[in-house]
Amino acid sequence: MPSKDRVPIYLEQGSKKTFASAVEWPGWSRWGKGDDEAIEALLQAGPRYAALMDSAGLQFKAPTEVAQLHITERVEGGATTDFGAPEAPHSSDSQVVDQSDVSRFEAILDASWQALAQAVDGAGGKELRKGPRGGGRELASIVDHVTAAHESYLKTLGWKPKGNDMGPLDQRIERLRRATSDGLAAGAAGELPAEGPRGGKRWSPRYFVRRAAWHIIDHVWEIDDRVT
Repeated sequence: MPSKDRVPIYLEQGSKKTFASAVEWPGWSRWGKGDDEAIEALLQAGPRYAALMDSAGLQFKAPTEVAQLHITERVEGGATTDFGAPEAPHSSDSQVVDQSDVSRFEAILDASWQALAQAVDGAGGKELRKGPRGGGRELASIVDHVTAAHESYLKTLGWKPKGNDMGPLDQRIERLRRATSDGLAAGAAGELPAEGPRGGKRWSPRYFVRRAAWHIIDHVWEIDDRVT
């Protein structure tokens, strides 16, 4: 199958874990202990991601076999990769974004937030299954973690949300959604600095969306999978 007919992905390789991530579909990213396991995990998650994109009004047909994927790049991961979170951008993440990109990114993130709200609502009053060693956050802690992390991601993008991360989940989501929209618009306008005031490198808008969508979706699926 010609590469143009396959879904482009890239591999982020740490010393213990590898992430397989779709280049053009932020949030569709899974890890495994090596390339083959990561790619298989990505394929297994394809239908779940496709359902989420359908809710966003975006057409995504989940590949069913490795031959339908095209590895475009291999990047070096680090400690964060081995911990279980993607940290290395794809080379295309440095490209500028325009308003059409922003609209698509917002649709993906809005669908991710909606899925989180639905997962939390569905898990209300139910017990979350513990890990093999009794680990795993409780539902309220997962919500706090996701919203606080997103706020941190916005700051790394170079945009500071207004207000504080408190209140009911729907209010938190709406606040972060508005801040994300404003931040991405600033990025598209070239108004975000490449470096922070102390010299730290900012995230590009494309990488911000890639990381933020993955994080929300990852915890949505965690909640769904742990509900007893």
